[in-house]
Amino acid sequence: MGEGNGPLWKRLLSHSITTSGDLARFFGIDSPELRDVVARYPMRINPYYLSLIKTKGDPIYRQCIPDRQEVVSQKGLEDPLNEERDSPVLGLTHRYPDRVLFLVSSTCAVYCRFCNRKRKVGRPSMVTRESITEGLLYIRGHREIRDVLLSGGDPLLLENRELSYILTEIRSMSHVEIIRIGTRVPCTLPQRITPQLVEILRKFQPLYILTHFNHPREVTPDAALACGRLADAGIPLGCQTVLLKGVNDDPMIIKKLMHKLLSIRGRPYYLFQSDLAKATSHFWTPLDKGLQIMAKLLGHTSGLCVPHFAVDLPGGGGKVPLLPEYIKGVDEGGLVIKNYLGEEYRYPLYDGVELDKSRHKKGEKLWSE
Repeated sequence: MGEGNGPLWKRLLSHSITTSGDLARFFGIDSPELRDVVARYPMRINPYYLSLIKTKGDPIYRQCIPDRQEVVSQKGLEDPLNEERDSPVLGLTHRYPDRVLFLVSSTCAVYCRFCNRKRKVGRPSMVTRESITEGLLYIRGHREIRDVLLSGGDPLLLENRELSYILTEIRSMSHVEIIRIGTRVPCTLPQRITPQLVEILRKFQPLYILTHFNHPREVTPDAALACGRLADAGIPLGCQTVLLKGVNDDPMIIKKLMHKLLSIRGRPYYLFQSDLAKATSHFWTPLDKGLQIMAKLLGHTSGLCVPHFAVDLPGGGGKVPLLPEYIKGVDEGGLVIKNYLGEEYRYPLYDGVELDKSRHKKGEKLWSE
């Protein structure tokens, strides 16, 4: 296509599949329930991400193809993290003392079926020119805010001039130290990370990109190019992964993903327990599953590959990191701690002790007084 047709990323978006008729044509699936799902929760799958699907029901398919369970199951909450309660103005959540979540886009390159904002995403009323103006005024008027996380929808689907305007306004506020952008674009539409976009972003340092990959097959040469452009511009990349049943709830899949992320200069940041959002219960995993996966990472691969396993507490309790149980107990000799191989060691509880051995199993004397 010629230049007159616009940049590649826009052309890809314009050819996205969005209707139940598209599902019937591409995958031969159709039912009244599926039509109801698409009518209730918007669908968009751009040709790039669609090309990553190899077979029906594979990990890419499950993330983007609607499922009848979205309307059949009544489990879950419309606003699982109670964002509306902590929103002083439309589209801005101020839950933690020094930082805010600011929604600046209502659209995504792919509408993920596990999204915790299914109640909002894909609906123009979610973000308006007025809500962005009000959000900027709120941030400017609250000097305790030092960290702003732009989210949506996907902020990087904004036009360059719109994104530049928002970033310029925020960077002009002397009390804002850090700007973060939450985006799945490097994974779902890496063609959007153009040299022109990168040149805009690099002007607003310190700026951090928090992207989102869920499966090793999403780490493609195109994704590597996108992440490389951002990293070469000095923009740190962190990755947030969501634990999803039938997609990545396996220690070997998660480990392979973490290794691949580091290879494209994306630092594993969070492994999230799936939020309890309505219409997503078919993706939920037990908390124990995440802890088991973490136990297979810690000590079995480098610390750079190990994300924080966290649950965002229902009802607005905030993020809480979780770890496997390594402290097994305490006695007069100190803490009894299990290592990654399941071996138990003692560690002293108080100062002023002289260690006899640097490596010591439970049942032996650890120090002399």
